[in-house]
Amino acid sequence: MKKALLFISTFMFLLACGGVKKTQEAINTGNYQQAINRALRNLADNKDKKGNQPYIIILEEAFAKNMERELQNIAFLEKDGNPANLEAIYKGYSQLREIQNRITPLLPLYVRDENRNAQFDFQNFDEDIIDSKDRLSEYLYENALSLFKNATNKTDYRRAYEDFRYLDEINPGFADTKDQMEMAYQKGLDYVKVKMINDTQVVIPGRLEEELLNFNTYGLDNLWTQYHNNPLENIKYDYEMQVAFREINISPEQVNEKQFIKEKQVVDGYKYLEDENGNLVKDSLGNEIKVDNYRTVSCNYYQFTQQKMAQVTGLVSFVDLHTKQQLNTYPLSSEFLFQHVYANYNGDKRALDNELVALLNLGAVPFPSNEQMVYDAGEDLKARLKEIVVRHRFN
Repeated sequence: MKKALLFISTFMFLLACGGVKKTQEAINTGNYQQAINRALRNLADNKDKKGNQPYIIILEEAFAKNMERELQNIAFLEKDGNPANLEAIYKGYSQLREIQNRITPLLPLYVRDENRNAQFDFQNFDEDIIDSKDRLSEYLYENALSLFKNATNKTDYRRAYEDFRYLDEINPGFADTKDQMEMAYQKGLDYVKVKMINDTQVVIPGRLEEELLNFNTYGLDNLWTQYHNNPLENIKYDYEMQVAFREINISPEQVNEKQFIKEKQVVDGYKYLEDENGNLVKDSLGNEIKVDNYRTVSCNYYQFTQQKMAQVTGLVSFVDLHTKQQLNTYPLSSEFLFQHVYANYNGDKRALDNELVALLNLGAVPFPSNEQMVYDAGEDLKARLKEIVVRHRFN
């Protein structure tokens, strides 16, 4: 037990030393934020733990060096005067404030060997953040607005939308960002009208058509594509999605019969145990011993299987309505098998296994209609159609 405790203690010590060493290496290689994050994680668990003392020194050093480097970088970017640097300036100030806010809850951090509290030169960056955010907002707004007004294709509108969206994220309510973002979104959308074509001699159930074309139920996560199965007059559509059924085959209703004989030895009452001389065997109390009497029983078993199959095949095609060119075609197919098994018997039911007996409680059921068969096959079609829509990309 002592050896085990010594081993565990040694292992934990080496592990702790390894963590401190890696954190110090992060400082030595200029990865100050990595060092800060490692130190904060360890101190957050127990800042007063003796083994965590090195992390306090490391945090103090990494904080000071990171602050100095970031402020120098911000000063250089400000001096450069390029408005494209405004985002880096804003993020730089925000990051410095975030680090301070993470350290504050841990204070004071006491350095035992030096009998002092760790020193952190905190600064108030609120005005710097507000100023850089305002300048960045103006820049982003003008840049996005210019991109929007000069857009020549949907990609330009989408880029403008992303700029407006980012602006709204960092500075909600700035100017008319929301309105501009919505307009850019509408112009960046691909509108797809969906058309169902039935080239078969079988009527497609109305509810199946409705469900297949109800894209709201598919849970699609595509920001830039909208599918309309009921095209609107005021929208200029970019693409047409054609769901064409080529064949619908429905098999005849079939009932297959299978007959077999089952035999089994079953207990049929009892008899008195006799020895090899034909004498009755008695127990220690003088009572005659009874044993199970077995006999072989048989049963004629008749199993019936009702079957009917529907097979639906087709194609999904995408057409560019501007160029009138077909883009891609995907095969679409599904099968549905209706199957019902029941049975009856003639003879001694005790010869049957339990799974066979269960079928005796069932009887024949009405076959589903052709319309129902097509609809049931459509359940799988919906999943396959969703896969196609998710996989296809217009640009």
